[in-house]
Amino acid sequence: MTTLLQIWLIFQRAMRQSLRNPVWVIIGIVQPVLYLTLFGPLLQPLVAATPGFPPGDAYQVLVPALLVQLGMFGSLFAGFSLIQEYRTGVVERMRVTPVSRTALLLGRSMRDVVVLVVQGVLLTLVAMLFGLRAPPLGIAVALVLVAVIAVATSAASYAMALLVKSEEALGPLLNAIVIPLLLLSGILLPMTLAPAWLFALSRLNPFAYVVDAERAAFQGAVLSGTVGLGLAVAVGVAALTVAWGVRTFHRESA
Repeated sequence: MTTLLQIWLIFQRAMRQSLRNPVWVIIGIVQPVLYLTLFGPLLQPLVAATPGFPPGDAYQVLVPALLVQLGMFGSLFAGFSLIQEYRTGVVERMRVTPVSRTALLLGRSMRDVVVLVVQGVLLTLVAMLFGLRAPPLGIAVALVLVAVIAVATSAASYAMALLVKSEEALGPLLNAIVIPLLLLSGILLPMTLAPAWLFALSRLNPFAYVVDAERAAFQGAVLSGTVGLGLAVAVGVAALTVAWGVRTFHRESA
């Protein structure tokens, strides 16, 4: 059995579990929609008056950032489901089968990609009702970036879940990681407003480049260096976290 087929089988199993309880797709989009409803109108005058924001209206600035936030929070907490499967013996039973450890990780991550992209599409459609105008190609590129983010964050979450094996430990650990990444990404305010030391620190955050790329894509600059750099950074982070995740699955099998 090839690795691709194994990934597909694990993906199908994980997808069936999600479809049995689709309410999580809706819950995942509630927070971004609240940002659109309650924060978007406040941001409209700020975008025009605040230096550092990219050109475009408020929703061309806010919605791409919310897509990144959705990817960060949505898939980064995927590891909780793996801890439950580990505790009930599901992971152990899978590890004694010939299924590759790469498939065990990527099959689950592909499910997270599908869920995040669906949520991203729903968020974008809702934003259009608020007045968002963006080129279709730019939206498509932005959703590709969301998919890569989902792979990166879900793989990291599964690796950390296998390391700590406890919801009580995983929750604080993820919050300690995601909050600084969120604050240094420029999602809500441009980091160009920050002092020099804080701006320099934000340049170490890969999600800052993804946010810039998403906003450039929504403005139609899909062939710009900003989009290329953001995509390259996202793919690089995904490659590192997938390698870490696969190694963690191998180590647990040793």
